[in-house]
Amino acid sequence: MKSRWWILVAALAVPLAAQTAKNTCVECHAALDGALAKPAQLFDRDIHKKNGFSCVDCHGGDPSTEDPTKSMNRARGFVGKISRRDAPARCGRCHSDANLMHRFEPQQRVDQLAQYRTSVHGKRLAAGDTRVANCVDCHSVHDIRAVRDAESPVHPLRLPETCARCHADAEHMKGYKIPTDQFEKYRKSVHWDALAKRGDLSAPSCATCHGNHGAAPPGVASVARVCGSCHVVFENLFAKSPHRKPFDSMGLAGCVVCHSNHEIAPPTVAMVGTAPCAVCLNCHGEGDKGYQAAARMRSRIDELEGSLKRADSILRQAESSGMEVSQPLLDLGAGNENLVKAKVDLHSFDPAMVDTAVSKGLEIGQAAQRAGEKAMVERDYRRKGLALSLVTIAVTMAGLWLAVREIDRRRNHT
Repeated sequence: MKSRWWILVAALAVPLAAQTAKNTCVECHAALDGALAKPAQLFDRDIHKKNGFSCVDCHGGDPSTEDPTKSMNRARGFVGKISRRDAPARCGRCHSDANLMHRFEPQQRVDQLAQYRTSVHGKRLAAGDTRVANCVDCHSVHDIRAVRDAESPVHPLRLPETCARCHADAEHMKGYKIPTDQFEKYRKSVHWDALAKRGDLSAPSCATCHGNHGAAPPGVASVARVCGSCHVVFENLFAKSPHRKPFDSMGLAGCVVCHSNHEIAPPTVAMVGTAPCAVCLNCHGEGDKGYQAAARMRSRIDELEGSLKRADSILRQAESSGMEVSQPLLDLGAGNENLVKAKVDLHSFDPAMVDTAVSKGLEIGQAAQRAGEKAMVERDYRRKGLALSLVTIAVTMAGLWLAVREIDRRRNHT
């Protein structure tokens, strides 16, 4: 019983000691002014503090004493300002330790440092360029938050702006020979709309395509495959298309040629065909095989779209007139599914494949059109019958009224 008592006391004493342990780092910096006070102010919100870490875990030294010769003794591992070049390795001391990290985040990856060293940022840092991004540029320093925290600079909604702090700064990017308008273009894209306007946190952002810690997502050899990691059906169709080989031989990324990369506009059927706005004309000229195929595919899709719209219009008109057309309207949904499939099949650049989906859709659209026309004929028939009935009733009532008046007149004479 006595041994159990001491075990209980010891168990309670450990967290109590952790809470009351002296931290002269925070005490001293909190009493300073300006930038020197900021670390102490920010650290209160830091995820490391919430998990029981303190200044000494990154900076070393001895925070239990007020004697600066001991608290900031380099022999005890103290490092004041951690250099930009050393920051990734300093973070990696913990974040590469699976045993340590999985005590706090069981699903946390521990290869971030290894990945970072494969990236453009990591390679340039190793070569001596300290202007490139490292851990603290993206995650902050003393007020680091969990990725899922909405205030974190690497939260999905804030990540593009975090990347843009460097990549949209022309002065900072001077000498790297890459554009600085990526963020401006991205904010015009369908991906930005999904992320920022509709709140879809799974929508693609910078890290989705370019990777976050590493150079690029594993196995990615081209932009088309980056897009294909989300748009699998489109990538599979394009891989079998006649465009794949010539694009690859010219070093062109198929998705980017037609859709761009950062400024991805909402895809519409207007992109296909031979009209001046069609992207097909960027490569194909009048008379060549691709030009003819584009014209045919666009024509067929327009035909199906027109058929479905006409059928929907007449069915809606019949429905508003009180006719029962719920089944044809339901069937029309399958026709619209074929329209969507035909638009997807455009990525095969095979007119025959597009024709197959269009033909199935046309059958449904035409059947729905006939059902709508039949319902309208029935409506008109009913209206005529109703009109005839009303006339008959009116004539009968008029006759009755005249008869009643005649009876009244005879009574008055007698």
